[in-house]
Amino acid sequence: MSDSLSLPWASDFHCHLRQGDMMDTVVPMVEQGGVQTVLAMPNLTPPLTTTQMAVDYGTALQKLAPNVHFILTLYLSPDLTPEEVAKAAAAGITAVKVYPSGVTTNSDWGVLDFKVYYPTFQAMQDHNMVLCLHGECPSDAKKGICILNAEERFLATLRELHQEFPRLRIVLEHATTKAAVDCVKSLGDTVACTITAHHLFITIDDWAGQPHHFCKPVAKYPSDRDALQDV
Repeated sequence: MSDSLSLPWASDFHCHLRQGDMMDTVVPMVEQGGVQTVLAMPNLTPPLTTTQMAVDYGTALQKLAPNVHFILTLYLSPDLTPEEVAKAAAAGITAVKVYPSGVTTNSDWGVLDFKVYYPTFQAMQDHNMVLCLHGECPSDAKKGICILNAEERFLATLRELHQEFPRLRIVLEHATTKAAVDCVKSLGDTVACTITAHHLFITIDDWAGQPHHFCKPVAKYPSDRDALQDV
């Protein structure tokens, strides 16, 4: 019996590589961890809101890890006009990341009103780009929204976006709930979700009072974990 196990190269489709000293430390470790393709998140400070910013970031990443394929993304903001979408597509940028304002790290520049960006989404659909969604609503006590139901409350927005732009490829990132899985499965081939590994194992009991297990979007109930495992 062999005493070794060989795995193929993995792809990480949600990777935060940051910038500065953190970037210099983290990026060389990507290949060491068995990953050769990375979707690089754009929520830097300032965020990657233009094609040139993303291209420059990609150049910096490539110098640190020349054997890794970095898929670049843009941060949805007012700078991302339909014209900029066309420019980004021509430069080989295939995805745009949406952060509702205030829901996660460096999301202060995020979206408050999705309808404002409908012309941008139309351009993305026309150029066959991918819309990557951080699918949570900001916590709001008056609206009854907190970290436990923020994802489920966002699903109405996902349905509306798909209805308005049925050919737009949409990825609901790091799904954590049965409701999210059921919603994505109901919307057809142009909508998908990603699942992060720890959400397949832990539940709310594992992070409540244990800060090392706390990461947004938080793990939810055992029934949600079971639904993620099923798909």
